[in-house]
Amino acid sequence: MPNPFNPSVLKWHEPTSTLSIAVPQPFGYEPNIGYLSRSTNECLFAVDNSSIYKLLPLGDNLALIAVNSEDDLVLHVRIVHYSGTSLTSEVREDIARYVWEWFDLETDLAPFYAMEDPILRQVTEAFRGLRLMGIPDLFEAMSWGIIGQQINLAFAYTLKRRLVETFGTSLEWGGQTYWAFPTPERIAALTPEDLTLLQFTGKKAEYLLGVAKLMTQGELSKKGLLATGDFAAMEQELLRIRGIGPWTANYVLMRCLRNPAAFPLADVGLHNALKHVLGLDAKPSLAQIRQLAEGWQGWEAYATFYLWRVLY
Repeated sequence: MPNPFNPSVLKWHEPTSTLSIAVPQPFGYEPNIGYLSRSTNECLFAVDNSSIYKLLPLGDNLALIAVNSEDDLVLHVRIVHYSGTSLTSEVREDIARYVWEWFDLETDLAPFYAMEDPILRQVTEAFRGLRLMGIPDLFEAMSWGIIGQQINLAFAYTLKRRLVETFGTSLEWGGQTYWAFPTPERIAALTPEDLTLLQFTGKKAEYLLGVAKLMTQGELSKKGLLATGDFAAMEQELLRIRGIGPWTANYVLMRCLRNPAAFPLADVGLHNALKHVLGLDAKPSLAQIRQLAEGWQGWEAYATFYLWRVLY
């Protein structure tokens, strides 16, 4: 059964800038912070002394939060700074809801761990408690998918940093700069040349601007996609967008729209992970991967994420 967000899982502490979120089990903070720490070039959050610092845009205001856990039963969220005049209960609940979605606490992992699949058994034992860490913002998820097309992960992080630090929102706090992803409105106002100067290809610049314009014009939204209520329909809506192929569509379905059947079948990382886990001399073919994945039905997104974790 899913674990929908419910304010009853929250406990506010005095001062009211600190809250605790009771997390559904199984959950492991270390596997999740390990995933978030995989790149030293990440610009949208910072890991420091086992706390994750992240800047959240909330309407016209910004909130800098710090997340940590000591016992895998509770996530502690401290609101380090809020730019608004009043830290209302609505603002605090919005922050808690974001963390709930970011850590994918909606998903009950028990059925995934109960699957009798020899491939998955290896990775679920290695990374038990790992959640499919998400990208709740649709524009950020689609942009990251576009950025990552046909380049290595290290250069993708470099391009993302350039985009964020040129056009995003920042907050200086405690001697460090924290960044939030650019809004679609900000990117829609650019020209392709603004992005090619950052070493985006011309096509990727056009794709990114196209998605931004669709969102600012109200033709594309997370709410609208989720309202279809159907995996195939969501996938087709995404595939209609210029520059969005099956890999990017399924990446967005995994990381943002949270569809458990999302499966980026052609992903090179997935192929390399399967080669490693199975001890193969060569990467498996697409037909072989389809056969291997027959036992993952309904959990393809989590299976892919756990296999990625073997490499990244």
